Amino acid sequence: MEQRPDWLAEGVDLDKPSAARCYDFYLGGAHNFAVDRELGNQVLGVVPNVKEVALNNRAFLRRAVRYCLDQGIRQFLDIGSGIPTAGNVHEIVHAVDPQARVVYVDNEPVAVAHSRSILEGNENATIVQADLLDVPAVLESAETQRLLDFSQPVAVMMVALLHFVPDSAKPREIIGQYYDKMAPGSYLGFSHVTGEDFPEGVQGLVKLYENSSNPVTLRTRAEVAELVSDFELVEPRVVYVPEWHPDSPEDVGERPEESIVYGLVGRKV
Repeated sequence: MEQRPDWLAEGVDLDKPSAARCYDFYLGGAHNFAVDRELGNQVLGVVPNVKEVALNNRAFLRRAVRYCLDQGIRQFLDIGSGIPTAGNVHEIVHAVDPQARVVYVDNEPVAVAHSRSILEGNENATIVQADLLDVPAVLESAETQRLLDFSQPVAVMMVALLHFVPDSAKPREIIGQYYDKMAPGSYLGFSHVTGEDFPEGVQGLVKLYENSSNPVTLRTRAEVAELVSDFELVEPRVVYVPEWHPDSPEDVGERPEESIVYGLVGRKV
């Protein structure tokens, strides 16, 4: 078994891969372990462009955050934030307004530990260890309450997150609980894996993730739209992530569907 680093909390299972640490591997990060790299390399066998998929999704997150900033949003709740990499939400936000407030949320202990290290001394950004499905634990935590005022518009990010929530957990109702707490004028940034255009490879990914800490549920464009139907969707609505407000036409590429991830931003009217 791999030697445990000193900073890793007790109880973290290094025998089972985690989605956050595999995503870190795809992005070229250093906070993943042998079990994560093994799964990541198996995924590369069925989805050879999975590292580009992760980069495209990360770029969508940055564009969605910038869009919300342009709409005047100055408080952000990034749920399922993962292990910090360059271009994190607080870096984008604080480059525009150092007084804007960011709360990260993740249930993965490695992501939380590393985030706390990075955010030490930053009074306008914090991380909460909680699960998306436990809405009170996210919204009523002391740190969330300290930084975010839900009587004012907030941007909630759920990027590459809901495909880890099975239908049995009633994801639309979970999103609805967050919607109910958000003030009018708030935004949701959202992305989700799909198998609509590349079913064989993506089904292989699903199979590989079955025994991880985070099994995957694929959804169609229509199913993704239904999950977020409380929100008014910003044009171009539900599209592959390279197609959502690209920085340049070249960024879309000839086959945006190869990103295998839908992205959208919705507004609470």
